[in-house]
Amino acid sequence: MKPDDLIFYDYFRSSASYRVRIALNLKGLQANKVETVDLRTGAHAQKPYKSVAPSGLVPSFTFGGKTFGQSLALIEWLDAIYPSPRLIPSEPLAALGVREVAHTIACDIHPLNNLRILKYITGTLSASEEAKLEWYHHWICSGFDTLEALIAPHRDKGPFCLGADVSLADVCLVPQVYNARRFDVDLSPYPAICAVDAHCTTLPGFADAAPEY
Repeated sequence: MKPDDLIFYDYFRSSASYRVRIALNLKGLQANKVETVDLRTGAHAQKPYKSVAPSGLVPSFTFGGKTFGQSLALIEWLDAIYPSPRLIPSEPLAALGVREVAHTIACDIHPLNNLRILKYITGTLSASEEAKLEWYHHWICSGFDTLEALIAPHRDKGPFCLGADVSLADVCLVPQVYNARRFDVDLSPYPAICAVDAHCTTLPGFADAAPEY
C-alpha cells in the first residue's frame, strides 16, 4: 500500500522526527501534508494532536483514517514499502548489526534524555539545571561509549556507521549527535562517531532534514 493521503506530524527539534525526515529524504519521498506539533507550547499534550495520537509523541503518520507512531516503526514501514535505498539490509546478520546500533540510540540513549524526561527532572523532581545537564551528559556518554565500540571496527570499510552503505544506524546517529552538541557534550573521545556524522551531514538527504537552529 502506498498512501496518497499521508500526514506527517513533525517537530523540527525532535530527534525522532529528524530520523523520519532523513529517511523520507533518502528515499526521495514527501508526505502529502506536514503538520508541525510545537513541543515548546505543549501542543503535543493538547487537542487536536492528542486526539490524533493519544501518546502525545512525535513523529506520527496518519493515513487511511489511522495514526501510527514510533520513529523506528515508521522507518521500517517506509523501508518495506519503498525499499530504495534499503535502510535495513535484507541479509539477516547485516540487519542485526544495523538494528543493534539503531536501538542503542533509540532505546538506550534517547528515552532518558528527551524533553519530557528533562522537564520532569527539573519540574517534578525540582532538580537544578546543573543536575539536569549532569544527567544528560552521563547518559549520552554512556551510550556513545557503546556506539563508538560498535562503529569503530567498520571505519576502514566505508564512511557510514557499518561500512559502505547508508542505513538506519546512520539515520539514528546523526540526530543524536546533533542533540549532544546542543547540550555541549565533549565529543572528542568519539572519533568514529564524529567521522560518520561529518560525512553524513554533507549529504543532501541528511542536510536538508536538519533543524534550522
